[in-house]
Amino acid sequence: MRVDAHQHYWKINRDDYGWITPETPALYRDFHEEDLVPHLIKNNIDKTIVVQAAPTIAETDFILSLSDESETIAGVVGWIDLEDPAYKEQLERFLNHSKFVGVRIMIQDMPDENIILDPKYIDAFSYLAEIDLPVDLLVHSGQLSAVVQLLNQVSIRGVIDHIAKPDIAQGKLEPWKSQMKEIAKHSNMYCKLSGMVTEADNKNQQKTDFIPYVHHIVQTFGVNRIMYGSDWPVCLLSASYDEVYQLLKETLPDQLSEKKQALIFGENALRFYKIKEALDEI
Repeated sequence: MRVDAHQHYWKINRDDYGWITPETPALYRDFHEEDLVPHLIKNNIDKTIVVQAAPTIAETDFILSLSDESETIAGVVGWIDLEDPAYKEQLERFLNHSKFVGVRIMIQDMPDENIILDPKYIDAFSYLAEIDLPVDLLVHSGQLSAVVQLLNQVSIRGVIDHIAKPDIAQGKLEPWKSQMKEIAKHSNMYCKLSGMVTEADNKNQQKTDFIPYVHHIVQTFGVNRIMYGSDWPVCLLSASYDEVYQLLKETLPDQLSEKKQALIFGENALRFYKIKEALDEI
């Protein structure tokens, strides 16, 4: 089974999405399943993981409701407020939904990423580790030092979204390269090969711009802990769904067998998010 491990749906008039404004017309509209399905069919993608795009409980409820009527949504990664003393109650309600598969922590939007090292966050991450809940970490490369320190204290079942948003436009590899290598040493950590086109030069993107980053992730995490994600529709700021899919196919190491590619394009996501029904079909 082939899976897109990272995409979004949204409805603008819900007013959850403060980061989406009329100044970004490519994104400032509703995006629904019917918009994506033709691209999934074209690229032989069977299922997707829908990831929260707003830091609200209401938006998680919204995308979970979409999954109730969907044949393509395999799982939903939602949001909880780890600063709320009642976060466990928030989580417990979501865990009752069959397609809820994890949470995303939006470190990228924190005024100081080091807050994740405060005792209340360490306690919360420890709880998520205790129940073995998959945790997406939305983080940019300048915040990785805090993530490295976090993982030295807590062993979460985690995945780095968008390869941690390195500065591909400038071809900058360090310290991102060394820090991702440190993160990969933790056997419970995965990485999504997603969100790369929006970190590159929009006007002059070349396939060769991405190869050092993709190859480093494959080398450090190994083919068993990486997964394809389109980041659709955010990717539309720089490339179409089909272009994003093709870019990853063309930038992966040439020697990868079909079996290894099957891991990256589906099986790893199903295992990471513990989607048993789909795993039983493999």
